[in-house]
Parts: sequence; structure tokens; C-alpha cells
Amino acid sequence: MHEYTSTARVWGLTCPGFPEEVSRARRWTRDILRGSPLADDAELIVSELSANAILHTASGGVGSFHLTLAVSPKVVALSVTDEGGTGTAPKVEQPSADAVRGRGLGMVSVIAHRVVVHGSHSGYTVTAELFTDTQPGEHPC
Repeated sequence: MHEYTSTARVWGLTCPGFPEEVSRARRWTRDILRGSPLADDAELIVSELSANAILHTASGGVGSFHLTLAVSPKVVALSVTDEGGTGTAPKVEQPSADAVRGRGLGMVSVIAHRVVVHGSHSGYTVTAELFTDTQPGEHPC
């Protein structure tokens, strides 16, 4: 019976909140997407979202962050869930030219076709979607 089967595949990985776990998240993403033309963009996105979780939320240090990677014929969706602990939701910022931080989520929003933030002060999930049949910045509909 085909009504309950899907061509989408979903993977998950929980990482301790240590900086070296960002490279683990990148390797994990690259291994899953080996051979995909979206692998480089996905690896960069996971790297940035994982680093943000470690640096800017309770996930860093004694906490953890969770990655989810969903792959279907039309979409690769990458999600990073943090442990919250901040008073503000992740958002694209417009830093000054000499600022050393604040460009990461903006970069992700340029690479991805869509970026969605869900959650509250107890934890946020940032999902970046890459569509297989369009260029970054374009929308399939």
C-alpha cells in the first residue's frame, strides 16, 4: 500500500554544546548529502546555525543542540533546535560595517530559499529550506 510510504527521509543528531561539535554537525550533513548539488550550501547553513546555538543560547557549554535533516525529491530542510535562554528570537540583523558579529543568519537567509524560526524563550528551532529545482532567492511558486 503506497499511501503510507514517502520518498522523504529524515535524520536527527543531538550534539553537546561544545564548539568542536560544529565540525561534527558539518561532517554529518555532508555525509548524508554526499553527491547532492546542495551539500555545500547545506554544510554552510548547518555550521552557522549550530555555531549560533552554541554561542547565543543555553545550548552552549553544558547544554546541547539538535539537528534535523529532511530530504525529499524537491526540498532539503535543515533545522537546528537550541535550548533557549535568551530574551529574543533569532533574527536577521543589519550590523555596522566594523561589527565582528551579526551576519550569520543574514547569510543563511541569502543562501536558503526560505528560513523559518519557531519557538519561545525555552528554545528556538531555525529551519532553512533549499529547493532542488530553483536558485537561491527564487521561489518555486
